[in-house]
Amino acid sequence: MKFTHLSAIAGALCIVLLGSSSAALAQTKRQKDKNDMRNLGIGLGALAVHKSIKGDPKTALLLGAGAVYAGKKYEDQRKAQAKTHRSYRYRNGRKVGYWLMRGTQKVRYVKYS
Repeated sequence: MKFTHLSAIAGALCIVLLGSSSAALAQTKRQKDKNDMRNLGIGLGALAVHKSIKGDPKTALLLGAGAVYAGKKYEDQRKAQAKTHRSYRYRNGRKVGYWLMRGTQKVRYVKYS
């Protein structure tokens, strides 16, 4: 009986995590990590609610803590991504490249060919 519950939970978690795999192919690593954290938080939160309804408070508490942690990581990554911007360089009225910036720090330079 417990094995069927465990397999159902594992199956639901796989559906949540892999459900957006086609959209994840075209994303950058940073964007993919951020979206994975969001999906993990949603999945763990749903499982925490399920476990609390079924009467397993210890597992529900652990899953809820995991969901909160994943949500915090998602928010941190979202804010860091919003702070990233490009500082373009021009020569004779044409763009020649840009600096990828995080806040005021130059991360890397990309040159147009």
